[in-house]
Amino acid sequence: MTIPFMYSASVPVFKQMLVSLQAILLKAETHATEKKIEPEVFLQARLFPDMFPLTRQVQIAADFAKSVSARLAGVDVPSFEDNEKTFAELQQRITTTITFIEELSPAQFETSQKREIVLRPGTPKEKKFLGQAYLLNYGLPQFFFHTTTTYDILRHNGVDIGKRDYMGVY
Repeated sequence: MTIPFMYSASVPVFKQMLVSLQAILLKAETHATEKKIEPEVFLQARLFPDMFPLTRQVQIAADFAKSVSARLAGVDVPSFEDNEKTFAELQQRITTTITFIEELSPAQFETSQKREIVLRPGTPKEKKFLGQAYLLNYGLPQFFFHTTTTYDILRHNGVDIGKRDYMGVY
């Protein structure tokens, strides 16, 4: 059986980066404990005042992984509350996201390249994509922006992480 391109370009990529995000968050939590820094310092840190804090960056990264995968697979996007306030809660959100995307089968992605994806249907901001453009030109760039920003916030705040941490296991 050949694995559809849209599956292999989404689910394994999201999983790799989400697992690395978990490892980065664990290093940040350990760093905070060792340096006697309140976890809230990292969780609410931003690169610039008009950007979202770390907690929101992680939530959005998880949201893109689950929503892009769900839409491409033709299933309902699960809804998560955005109420995480601790490293443990962020870890759980990522774990829940990984579990969801792992349950999607490659077969569900077979026709997704040409599947129409409509964001914000019926609103003035409605945007329509075909599946491949949705993944490659919208979903993956958004996901990587938020995972990279999470990494950057932690690196900027002194957590000893590098490119290997960001890339994770591949």
